Amino acid sequence: MNSPAASRLSALRDGLLHLHKKLLDSERAAYEHDVSKIHSSGHLLELVLNDPAFAWLRELSQLVVVIDEALDAEEPVSPAEADRLIARARGLLTASETGDEFQRRYYEAFQRDPGTVIAHGEMMKVFGAVDGLTRAPGPAPS
Repeated sequence: MNSPAASRLSALRDGLLHLHKKLLDSERAAYEHDVSKIHSSGHLLELVLNDPAFAWLRELSQLVVVIDEALDAEEPVSPAEADRLIARARGLLTASETGDEFQRRYYEAFQRDPGTVIAHGEMMKVFGAVDGLTRAPGPAPS
């Protein structure tokens, strides 16, 4: 059975993958509009790995890999490690005109693609759910 910490990270990972897919689709559309058509999934993979237009998404990809490694480790993930990774994800997913590279590009994605704003809202629900998994079971507050 999964520990609560592992369940939290698994839910976080699933949400991040959904968001990553939406951001990748959005970046692909922008690339095809501004630069050239992407002809195959192999061509897209090459761009994702090597083209500066897609470089900002690598930080999100790397976070998913770190979460996968924590979930696959021999030692169960600790509540403190889950909290740390969730906080890292929250910090990353802050759209800002003046933030770091990821935050600026995330903000730009919001401006050009309303679907990314919707995906961000879904991710905020995931954060609410993973926060809810830390609460002790019992009666709801009145």
